[in-house]
Order: sequence, then C-alpha cells, then structure tokens
Amino acid sequence: MEYLFVFAQSHEEFRVPELLSVSELHGFAIGFDRYANVLDMAIKRPFMILMLDKEEHAHILAQRCILIKSVHEFYAKGSSYEVLHEENGRARPQWERYILDTSFKFYVLGYNFTISQRRQRQIIESFAYMDFLGKIEMKNPEVTLTVFEEYESGRAPDGGLHKDGEFTQVYFGRLVVEGTARSLMGTFDVKKRQYFGNTSMEAEISLLMANQTLASPGKLIYDPFIGTGSMAYTTAYFGAFVYGSDIDGRQMRGKDKTPGIIRAAAQYGVASRIMDLCTFDITNHPWRCGSFFDAIITDPPYGVRAGAKRLGRKKICEDRLQPAIPRPNEPYIPPTKPYELSQLVTDLVLLARYLLRPGGRLVFFLPTVSDEYAPPDINTVLCEGMELVANSLQDFGSWGRRLITIKKTAHSECLPPSFDSVREAEANRDTHVPAHKDFREKYFQGFKKDSVSIPSSQALETPATIGRKSKYQPWRSA
Repeated sequence: MEYLFVFAQSHEEFRVPELLSVSELHGFAIGFDRYANVLDMAIKRPFMILMLDKEEHAHILAQRCILIKSVHEFYAKGSSYEVLHEENGRARPQWERYILDTSFKFYVLGYNFTISQRRQRQIIESFAYMDFLGKIEMKNPEVTLTVFEEYESGRAPDGGLHKDGEFTQVYFGRLVVEGTARSLMGTFDVKKRQYFGNTSMEAEISLLMANQTLASPGKLIYDPFIGTGSMAYTTAYFGAFVYGSDIDGRQMRGKDKTPGIIRAAAQYGVASRIMDLCTFDITNHPWRCGSFFDAIITDPPYGVRAGAKRLGRKKICEDRLQPAIPRPNEPYIPPTKPYELSQLVTDLVLLARYLLRPGGRLVFFLPTVSDEYAPPDINTVLCEGMELVANSLQDFGSWGRRLITIKKTAHSECLPPSFDSVREAEANRDTHVPAHKDFREKYFQGFKKDSVSIPSSQALETPATIGRKSKYQPWRSA
C-alpha cells in the first residue's frame, strides 16, 4: 500500500538514509517505486509517496525518524482538483469503509502558502461526493482526511507573490500517524543540557546520526572523539551501551567531581548506559581484540573550533630531550602534534574495520570544500571490507559537512591499523587528493587557493562551525 510521507523541510539529503536505516533495524522494506529515476529530485520536496507492507511500519518510522512530520494513507494527487477527484474516485475501495458511521474531519494545508478560510471551505465541499455519513468531529475524530497543496518556494514566475490556488501539486489521504520523534529535539536541546561545550553537536543532527548507527537495546557503540558527549546521549536513549574516549580527558570530565558527560547523561536517564570514559590517543589505543563494537559514531575534530591531535612532538628541540622536572600537584600532560584531517579519516576507517563486528557501521561527519568535492574523495577512503551506505550533505555554501555511513562487510578477522598513513601517502603521491585535505587551512583562507595560511594559534578563536559566533558559552578546562 502507498503512504504519503510529509517531511520537515530541513536536511533533505538525510531523509532517505534515515528511512532505510530505521527500516533495516526493524526488518522491513520501503518501496521507492515512484522515484526509480528521479530520487535525487524527489528528496528536495516535502512530500514523498512510498510503499509499505503494513500500516504498523508507518507507526514505527514515525516514532523513530526525526525528519518525519506525519504519515498518511495515500488516496490521490494531481496538478488540479479535477485530476485529484478523478484519481480519488478510483481509490474508493480504500476509503469507502469509513462512509457509514465513522466520525471524521478535513484538514487543509498549504506548503509555502497560507490558504484562506473561505477557500478551505470550498476545498472541503468539493469532496461531497464521498458521502461520508458519520459525525463531523473536530477534536477527536476517528478519521482525519488531509489535503496538502504544494506551492513552489520563492515568488511566482511573474515575480509577484503566489496566488491562492496556483499550486504545483495537491495530495489527498487519511492521517495514519503524526511524527513523534521530532519532540526529541527539544528533549536533547543543547541549551537545556547541564554540560555542553562550544563543539557540542546540535540535537537534531546527533539524533540523525544515532539512527544511522541502528542504535537499539543491547548494542555496544563507541565514540573515539567523544568530547562533551552529544552523540552518546542520543544513542544511549535508543537503548545502546556507549563507550567513549578522547585524547583530552578534561572535556569529558569538566570541573565538578562527577564527570560532565555522566552528569548530562543522568539528566536524560541514561547514565547507566555509559559504560566507561577513557583518555587516550586512538593511534595508541588499548584495544587488543577486534570485531567488538556494533557501531562507531563520531564527529572528528577538523581544526575550526578544535584541532585534531595525536601524541608526539611537532619538532624535537635539544632542550626538550632533557628529562622533565616533575611539578608537585600538577598532572602530566603529554605533548601532542596536529593530526591532518585526511590522515585522520583514513585511519578512522581502518580502525573501524578492526573494531566493528561484521555488519557494523561507522558514522561520522566529514567537512569538505563544495567547489572541490568529488565522489572519489569518499571512495578513496574506503578499504577492502568496508562499503559506503550513505553520503548526505549539510550545505553551508562554500563548504559543507557530509554525514558518511560505512558498513563493515568483511567477515574474517582484520588486523589493527598501523596508523602510518603519512608514509603511505608519500609512497602514493600520484593518488587522488581529496577536497577535505588540509581543510583547516582552506577554511581560514576563505577557500581561496592563493591566500596566506592562518597560524594554528588562531584555531580556537574562530566562530562556530557554520561561520557565525556560537550562541553557547564555550567550555573551559579546569
């Protein structure tokens, strides 16, 4: 049966991957028959007509998918009401069971346009041929019949405003379920969180990432760059157990005795699902066996608000070769050096192949320069036994970040990575150079090829990720 999905008009490219992930998690299929050759165009619209085997599946999707506003049993659509009513007449077997004694109401909505009350009444009266005999109930009807008029965004072709009735498409169906998952955006709102930082991921994105990992009760998920824990809370909310690590333990701990991540997790009632938090560099990790985690979810630092680091010294000076003199009551902080983004991503995929169980997923964000991006940027990151599942763009104009989902297809035991990507890159200088290479330098140059590089000391003084000042107070170490 076909169902009309109404989506929130944000993160369009994330819709289909989220639908497919949730359906895979619950073991059913979604049919995209109407969009066999035009799916890329269809995802830009707020409406999609998809096929499901059971109405129960629509309820499952609406309860879990963040981008779904509502799902309707689809009856008809058309470029005019004449076409719509003709098609609706052919769909009579679907709605005639509600004719005799079912309470009902009509709901008329315009997308990109507000329909006048007078015309709403005219639209409702045009469905009189359906001959519904039940009571009209505006508060708690048994059936809600929905009409959606879709208008193009922006102005009309003549440069003026759209006029009432000048829609591109009109849809009609029966409301099955309202999307309930979107309320979680308020639950996990960063502004209401007890502990957060200037790099904390916004609630909607962290929920979308959690869905991509197929988070569910009993699964074990790892965040190797956990920071202040934004992705840990959402994955744990869906029932998964979370393990986190970071090279800088101060971000995980905060200033109070109880670690900041644990305090925030307790706020959401998921503190018992945070298995442990450890401080270490992933290139010097403690894992001695692989095929352990069901998913890895992370937002690697890329040098805009926080730079990626690994253990080591930038430059060995003679005076540093002398043994350090310990200072009382001061913890030892090992030296670190920059971790170039393209090297980090290559190492992350190899680490995921080692740590993930067969079928496990790696979900992470990858910033990239819009004008320079090409599909090989992602394909060259893949290695044997790792397969790309989804690649969705969050566009910020001159640059964007891509939510990458990679699945482990290898079933044999994989060796741990050597993390010697620098030497491997030098040995393959003729290979493809991805658009995310040296992203930090390109960002501070304004993505102009001939500009002067900005010193690394200015990295933490920059605006928020999307190029404007963060509205959150920055986290400060103890």
